[in-house]
Order: sequence, then C-alpha cells, then structure tokens
Amino acid sequence: MATTFNRIVLASRPTGPVTPDNFRLESVTAPDLADGQVLVRHHYLSLDPYMRGRMNDSRSYAQPQPLDETMIGGTVGEVVESRNSHFKAGDKVVGMGGWAEYAVVDASQRGVLQKVDTTHIPLSAYLGAVGMPGVTGWYGLTQICEPKAGETVVVSAASGAVGGAVGQLAKARGCRAVGIAGGPDKCRYVVEELGFDACIDYKTHSDGKALNKALKEAAPNGIDCYFENVGGWIMDTVLLRMNAFGRIAVCGMIAGYNGEPLPMANPALILVSRLKMQGFIVSEHMEKWPEALKELGTLVATGKLKYRETVSQGLASAPEAFMGLLKGANFGKQLVKLI
Repeated sequence: MATTFNRIVLASRPTGPVTPDNFRLESVTAPDLADGQVLVRHHYLSLDPYMRGRMNDSRSYAQPQPLDETMIGGTVGEVVESRNSHFKAGDKVVGMGGWAEYAVVDASQRGVLQKVDTTHIPLSAYLGAVGMPGVTGWYGLTQICEPKAGETVVVSAASGAVGGAVGQLAKARGCRAVGIAGGPDKCRYVVEELGFDACIDYKTHSDGKALNKALKEAAPNGIDCYFENVGGWIMDTVLLRMNAFGRIAVCGMIAGYNGEPLPMANPALILVSRLKMQGFIVSEHMEKWPEALKELGTLVATGKLKYRETVSQGLASAPEAFMGLLKGANFGKQLVKLI
C-alpha cells in the first residue's frame, strides 16, 4: 500500500528575513522501497539556525538548500518498513529526513541513519541535548576552548539548545559559567535550572557600555573562554573583557543571518590579547561524536544535564516556528511534533 505524506519544500530564497512565502506545503507519495532502503515515519523535526544560511544561494561551508526539494532538517522517528538487514520495523532512529512526515532512506550509506535507545533518554532528546546541538556545544567547548577548572566561560544565546549545554559542561569541568540571553525569563532559566553562575539580559543591557559593565560584574576575573552564537555588538563587547590567551569558539553568527554586515569594532584585540578564535562545523568532526555522545547521554540519562524544548504541533507549523526561532522566540530546543 502506497504511503502518501506531507512535506515542506523551499519555494523561493529569502531576500532579508524569512517569510511564509519562502515555503510550500505539498503532498507526495513514497516510492516502493529498493534493496537497502527503509521507510521512516518521523515523530519530531528539529529546527536549527544553520538552516537559514542554507536557504541562501551563496558560498558557504555546505551546498545551498535546493529549490523545490524537501527542506533540510534533523529528524527522529520509527522505521515502519525495511528492506535493510540492519533495520527492522519498530526501530527508533535519528537521521536527516527533513521537513516531512516520512522519508525513504538509503540506510546502506554509513551514518545516514542511526538506531537510538529510548530506555533512559527521550526520543526527542536525540535532536537536542544528545544530538547535533549537544555535540556542537561539547566540541566547541572541549576541543577549541579547552577550559581549565577555575576559568570563566561566557556563552551567548545561553538559553538555547547549544548554549545551555555549553554552560553545564563548563560547570562540570569546574568553571564559572556566565550566560548572555534575551529577557528575564530566559536568564532566570539559565541560572536557576541550568545552573550557570550568572546570566546577563542583553535586552536590558542593550548597548556595549551597559553590557560591558554587566560582564565586568558577572566575570570579575575576566573571560577566558567565549562560545559565540550571535556575533555583532555582543561579540565586540565580550572581546573587551577577554583575558590574555583567551579562546573563542565561533559556532554561529545569528545576528547576520538575514544578510546584515557584521564588522568587528576592535579586531586588534585579537592580537593585543593573543586570542585564539576558531570557527567550526560539527559535522566535519564525526570522529569525536562517539566521545561527545557518551558524555552527553550519561548526563541526560542521570538527570545531570538539563534542557528545555519548545514544541510546535504539526508539519504545517514549521515555517512560523522557524521564523520565531530566528527571532529568539523559542525557549531551549525548537522542535516540531509530527505525530
């Protein structure tokens, strides 16, 4: 029996902020499975800031999202039909099925589909704390920032799926963790639930002078490590507080995702303070994922790594949820529930 399902494709490329017109919801029928393929019904879709960059037809670390094809995205779900000996109906899996209710996956390609154990870890967590966002935070912190006990780690977008993991991993290593987030509710969550030592509301401290003063109070010994998710004036201000030989992991620049220029106010500080600043793409470091997932999975399963999810209902809600994510409307990891 043929499986008909809904998917969302990229209908046009944004010029400036993303709009609903950039997407199109359509119905398709899954093809019959060939040898090695499996049919996966998605339970959750992950929405992530990197998707905004992929919507542009410009030079980047990955190919642009093709027009009129299913929007890229991480998914978790259940195998419903299999012609692959490594997977059977009922297996819970994580993959990159995109903005769709189902996906046909060539599971003979190594790494495109992974079985996951939901005994102690919720399925949705494999798109967040025990998935790409968690590994992103782990890699940037441990492999680039390399914090030592007693050092101060500052994280922008601290209430998000990546930033929240970074601060908790830093605390587990004996560091002082300071977050930057938008709004009192998010800052309260960062301190009271995630266990950061302090959190600065950039909406209250809305210029460089005010943020600089708040950073001085929250990080009186200066900043040794900075995990960058935002860019722009926030990064400029943090650079002023960096200690000599500080390390900066550049994960995202969400302040410029709609094409806004992001000039640095004082690039000479990189030289003056002898800073290490390194950008990274976590998918280029797959050799480190097992080590990261082992630590993250253990922490989540034992309740030592906290996280929050914002869940939108139904595939049709994905565009609005994605636009909200880019504006900081989500709280923690943004998901779309598909069943």
